[in-house]
Amino acid sequence: MGFVDAIKRWRLARQGLSSGKKRRIHCENPLVQALEDSLSVKVALYATFAVTSALLVLKASEDATYAVDPFKGGAYGFVIACTAIAMFHVNLQSSCQRNSRVILVLGGLIGHLVIVSLLMSLTHLDTISEAFRFLFVPFALAPMLHGVLLGRSVGSFSTVYVSLIGCLLVPRSDVLAYLILSLVAGLTAVMLTNQIRKRVQLLRAGLYVGAVTFGLALILGRLDVTSCFGPQAVDHLQFLGQGSAAAFGTALLTALLISGLLPFFEGVFRLTTDISWLELSDLNHKLLRRMQLEAPGTFHHSLIVASLAEAAAEKIGANAPMCRVCSYFHDVGKLKKPIYFIENQHDGAENPHDALTPTMSALVIIAHVKDGVDLAVKHKLNPRIIDVIQEHHGDSLVIFFYRKAQEQKRTELEKVGRGLENPEDLPQVEEKSFRYPGPRPSTRESGIISLADTVESASRSLRKPTPAKIRALVEDLIRAKINDGQLDDCPLTIKELAAVKESFSSTLRSMMHSRIDYPKDDERPSGGTKRAETVRLTVVPPPVEPDATKGGRTVVRVPEGV
Repeated sequence: MGFVDAIKRWRLARQGLSSGKKRRIHCENPLVQALEDSLSVKVALYATFAVTSALLVLKASEDATYAVDPFKGGAYGFVIACTAIAMFHVNLQSSCQRNSRVILVLGGLIGHLVIVSLLMSLTHLDTISEAFRFLFVPFALAPMLHGVLLGRSVGSFSTVYVSLIGCLLVPRSDVLAYLILSLVAGLTAVMLTNQIRKRVQLLRAGLYVGAVTFGLALILGRLDVTSCFGPQAVDHLQFLGQGSAAAFGTALLTALLISGLLPFFEGVFRLTTDISWLELSDLNHKLLRRMQLEAPGTFHHSLIVASLAEAAAEKIGANAPMCRVCSYFHDVGKLKKPIYFIENQHDGAENPHDALTPTMSALVIIAHVKDGVDLAVKHKLNPRIIDVIQEHHGDSLVIFFYRKAQEQKRTELEKVGRGLENPEDLPQVEEKSFRYPGPRPSTRESGIISLADTVESASRSLRKPTPAKIRALVEDLIRAKINDGQLDDCPLTIKELAAVKESFSSTLRSMMHSRIDYPKDDERPSGGTKRAETVRLTVVPPPVEPDATKGGRTVVRVPEGV
């Protein structure tokens, strides 16, 4: 089909009816989408996860000093119960609806448990000292990875799961110590990596996890401090130093590993962390640089929308960095025809819409959405940015040109009534011709950006803005959006919309604040008159009287009062 379409475009281009280029579109691969939503694939993933966990427990139970006999102690039943709980919990998470996210969660848990099992095996072979074996366990691996990529809830669940199943992989005498160390260190990692915006924060979290692990090892008696004051203090101090190096080194290496692998996980599982959003917010991007030069009005509008959207997102707990970045690019399609948008038209310049019919003007305005998707796909922007470009106008009405078309039709109808026009020549004004193609906003972030875009554009028409006028404008615009059904597919609640309105009003008040009128030169108080005259005398020489020359000197008479 692609080859046939290319031939058709070539033939139309030869006839002058097409440019021969196909517009880029943003869509999901049907096969990938089918695998992502397949229930059978999800069941197979959970079955594989349960079997792998059971095999790890079986391997650990081969040693009598390790976990209880799986057939007598019910270890397999415990694993199956934990797997069922995992299935229930993961399915409830909105961030884990796709099967690829399920693979990320289950794969991270299995990888963490495999490392624990290997470390315990090395300890059993006397490769690692028994006193150090827990200090080499990367307690923060799965919790930190899932917390950064999928959120605090998934990270906390990972901590609990690897702690419970890990208890079956360690010697019986160390079960309690492992459970405490794993839970506390894992939860510390999750709490410290919530909303990470800099990679150095990951290293800081690793440092704190190492400190927590070392402190708990001292409290639980894995490292003896009192021996450092005995006859063999030097040896015990060396032993304590090795233990602290193991605890801090393992935690820091875990943080470094996750920091380095984040781009890989984000690309494979189509995730974007706050770190990546902040990296994408660089205004030196090629498209943003073009916008600064070719469409400066649109660029300034995008900056204001970004400020409005980011503040509102922070107030309701949405993804604020994503709102900022997506706002920068939401109107990038205007680069194709920047002069057709009012913010890019200079004062006194000719408006190109004056030479177009309202229907054609509406088509030009509506086309900036598809043009934006075309540019975004071409420059390989983040898929979430492309979604916002498509959704930020929804299927709303281009109200200005729609009303202009209706007015023109009424004028033509009056001419028909007077017999000056033929009724068959009247233009058809259909509302669907003046609506954007959609889809409507489907996420909280997309809904916030859509509202911010509308509010910012309308606020420019306010004259002598006051807090009451700004608040009334925001209320009317958001109510109009709701009545038009533009937020029907958006998960924003009424309570969140109230917070968004309050945030918009507050931000606009700070942006549109009034200033005092400074007096002009002729309105200055009398106290400054003498100084002004004095300065003027020092710059301009006073007049010289003709008869005031004596003895070769010129006598200058200064007026009285100076």
